[in-house]
Amino acid sequence: MDRSPPRSLSLVLALLACLLVPCPLVAEDWSVFRGPDSLGVSSDEKVPLEWSDEKNLKWKLELPGKGFSSPIVVGTQVLVTCYSGTAASVKRHLVSVDRQTGTIAWVTSVDSKVAESRGASFGTSHGFASQTPVSDGEHIYVLFGKSGVYAFDLQGKEIWNKGVGTGAAMFGSAASPILYKDHVIITAASESQSIVALKKSDGEQVWSTKAGSLGRSYATPVVATNQAGDDELLVSVVSEVWSLNPGTGKLNWYSVNSVDTNACPGLVQNGSTVYVIGGRGPGGRAAIKLDGKKDAGELKSLWSTTGGSYVSSPVLHKEHLYWFTERGMGICVDAKTGKEVTRKRVGGEFYASALVIKDKIYAVSRFGGTYVFSATPEMTQLAHNKLTDQSDFSGSPAVSDGQFIMRSDKYLYCIEAE
Repeated sequence: MDRSPPRSLSLVLALLACLLVPCPLVAEDWSVFRGPDSLGVSSDEKVPLEWSDEKNLKWKLELPGKGFSSPIVVGTQVLVTCYSGTAASVKRHLVSVDRQTGTIAWVTSVDSKVAESRGASFGTSHGFASQTPVSDGEHIYVLFGKSGVYAFDLQGKEIWNKGVGTGAAMFGSAASPILYKDHVIITAASESQSIVALKKSDGEQVWSTKAGSLGRSYATPVVATNQAGDDELLVSVVSEVWSLNPGTGKLNWYSVNSVDTNACPGLVQNGSTVYVIGGRGPGGRAAIKLDGKKDAGELKSLWSTTGGSYVSSPVLHKEHLYWFTERGMGICVDAKTGKEVTRKRVGGEFYASALVIKDKIYAVSRFGGTYVFSATPEMTQLAHNKLTDQSDFSGSPAVSDGQFIMRSDKYLYCIEAE
């Protein structure tokens, strides 16, 4: 007697078996400066704690030029910019690298349309490739300074380009483009002292907001959601944070703080609160409640005090802010009060922004290797990883599917557990 289940029942059982088998998670793209939501946070559990030239180094690739920009990850591609040539004739490169093999898939190069004001020297040592690309998974958008904004497809074919000015700020051009709905938002602070929104499809200008004080802002803006559920475009400038309507460019409010001299670090949102740090000697920090105000007046800070970071951005973890300074200090601050909890001498110099990966803080120094700390107020050092590369590590790393991808002024690296 045949005791096998009916065919229809067998099909159901087979489908249930498939559903019960664990499926591998799809790797999350790291498609914008500082990753998803621009927070510098990853829940990836597979990134190794330690590495060297001989341990957990999946591949190392020499780049066709220098740069301070950060790599991004889109599917199987790692994308990074660099430059070659001199101020009189700069050539910028967008490089696509296969994330598994570390080989170059394609390089698209763009010649300068106008000469740069000055070369890469003290104060402008970041050169002409400081802006990190951004991608929506279909196209890649890059700001190439005076040469303008470029859109490419994922094979490196140019879709459009749009000029956003040919001015020059004191320390050159640095802020990275971000995406909002069908807009590419560009902080053209150096090029035209303006913030510009372009259509993703063809580069047509949607709006432009000009302000002279943008000339000392090098920070990549963020889009945050306020208590009313509305989106706000937040921009850090010297001594202030501005909120703009991301659809129109109109000012919602401004908030005065202690960020002095230059505004470089990115902002961090947590719920309806946003945090800002910046400036130098001593700089400042502040927290602002996004209550939905839209009267173009002043919005008071929840707290504002001195002490910040000149270049690297903060990262938030369990009600504490962490950052590392150009003077080699690791800082932990209570996010509710703004009071300093820990000040730790690490040594070296930090331009790259720290990441929180699971329960650890990864901080890449310019010339002294990558430090790993516990993501706790004690900031217990867990590892110090050094490579033999003596060039400048100023770009912030990317994390995706167990891979820690970092760049120096000469090489691109993929760190992955063996």
